[in-house]
Amino acid sequence: MLASAGTAPTLINALWPREAGGALRLALLAIAGSALMAISAKIQVPMYPVPMTMQTFAVLVIAMAYGTRLAGATLLLYLAEGAVGLPVFASGAGLAYMAGPTGGYLVGFLVAALLVGWLAERGWDRNIGATFAANLLGTSIIFLLGVAWLSTIVGGFEKAVAAGLTPFVIGAVVKITLAAAVLPLVWRLVRNR
Repeated sequence: MLASAGTAPTLINALWPREAGGALRLALLAIAGSALMAISAKIQVPMYPVPMTMQTFAVLVIAMAYGTRLAGATLLLYLAEGAVGLPVFASGAGLAYMAGPTGGYLVGFLVAALLVGWLAERGWDRNIGATFAANLLGTSIIFLLGVAWLSTIVGGFEKAVAAGLTPFVIGAVVKITLAAAVLPLVWRLVRNR
C-alpha cells in the first residue's frame, strides 16, 4: 500500500534508525553507496547485444533504500570521486570523461536517484507494481538525459538512440524487474523480523 500523506520510513531507516548514528551513520552509508556504485560499474554481465553493467540497478536500489537526500548525497559523492580521477566509472575518470558520451547518463543517475528516492519515501518501494513503476521512471530519466547529451556528441537524436538506448533496453528491463522484486522482498523480511 502506498503512503498517502507525508513520507514513509525508508528501508535504511527501518534497518538502521536515524537516531542510532547521526552524521557518522550518514557518512558511512554514503561511502558504502558510492562504493557499491563503483563496484557495479565494473560488473559486466554477458548479454545480447551488449554486455550489461549493474550501475542503473545500483542507482535504483540505493535510491529506494536511502530516500531522496541520502541517495542524492551518495550519488554526488560518487560523481565527485569520478571527477577527481578515482576509477569509479565503467571506464575512465575525470572531468573530461564526464563531459564525454556518458555525461548525460551520469547526470541521469543523480536525477533518477532523487526522484526514485522521493517515491520510496512515499511507499513506492513496498510492492512489486509500484516499485517497478518507480524504477521504470528512474531508468527512463537516465536514458532520457543520457540520449539527449549523447545526441549532441554523435550528431543527432536517431544516432544517439541507436547507440545509447536500443542496445540497452533488454538489460534495463532485467534490472528494473530485479530491483522491483528485491525491494519489496527485503521490506517483507524486515516486517517479519
